[in-house]
Amino acid sequence: MNTRIVAAAMLAAPLLAFAQGSAKDGAKDAARKPAAAQAPVATVNGVAVPRSRMEFLMQQQKARGAQDNEQMRAMVREELVNREVVQQEAQRSGVARSPEVQAQVDLARQEIIVGAYIRDWVRKHPVTDAEVQKEYERAKQQTGDKEYRARHILVETEGEAQGLIAELQKGAKFDELAEKHSKDSGTKERGGDLDWSLPSAYERQFSEAMTKLEKGKVTDAPVRTRYGYHVIRLDDVRPMNFPPLADLRPRIQQQLVQNRVQELIQGLRAKAKIE
Repeated sequence: MNTRIVAAAMLAAPLLAFAQGSAKDGAKDAARKPAAAQAPVATVNGVAVPRSRMEFLMQQQKARGAQDNEQMRAMVREELVNREVVQQEAQRSGVARSPEVQAQVDLARQEIIVGAYIRDWVRKHPVTDAEVQKEYERAKQQTGDKEYRARHILVETEGEAQGLIAELQKGAKFDELAEKHSKDSGTKERGGDLDWSLPSAYERQFSEAMTKLEKGKVTDAPVRTRYGYHVIRLDDVRPMNFPPLADLRPRIQQQLVQNRVQELIQGLRAKAKIE
């Protein structure tokens, strides 16, 4: 195979990705001429390169900010010719018929079809403003209006935790006990400091115990979570300023779309015969 052809094919994609429309704004687009509307972009060894491929790649380039002009279309045409030349050589060499290549082709085809169906389905089932507002209010209520700054000491057994509580009641310093006994390597060097967090950041048992404490107080009984047993001290509380809907709308909308797509897939799986 001519190595210059391969090099051209490899270089064409970066050029397409970064090319800017530097041609004159008044340049006429040859692809828009009625006589050429259905004509192939090129013919390579008797094989026509469909214009639909040109239009698809042009859509991609315009989405990246490139201009639709003669210069860009000439670059796309060269890319398509390079691809066709290499593909024909791959067919002649037998590489295109190898099981590995065929498996990749099948997967790529499946991915394209699945993506097209999901995009079409999402377009036909849009997320409404009311749904976004409802999710925003739910998230706002779940988050609450306060942030908490707490410390904790994590140990393996309830007996260890009870012993630490007894030491604290006798005047021991919380941060010193945390540095010495805590199994939480991420906070023990800071005396168990968890920094400012929302209650939702913790397991339910932990957050419930933490939010019931008064500032400066320590839990009078060990708090059990899946990580072990905690001794918790609440250092401070401050108001939580929840972001306005305008700031969160794109993220909420994206999450709702993802949820819908997941429900769609689960529904299709439920109706399918899977063995």
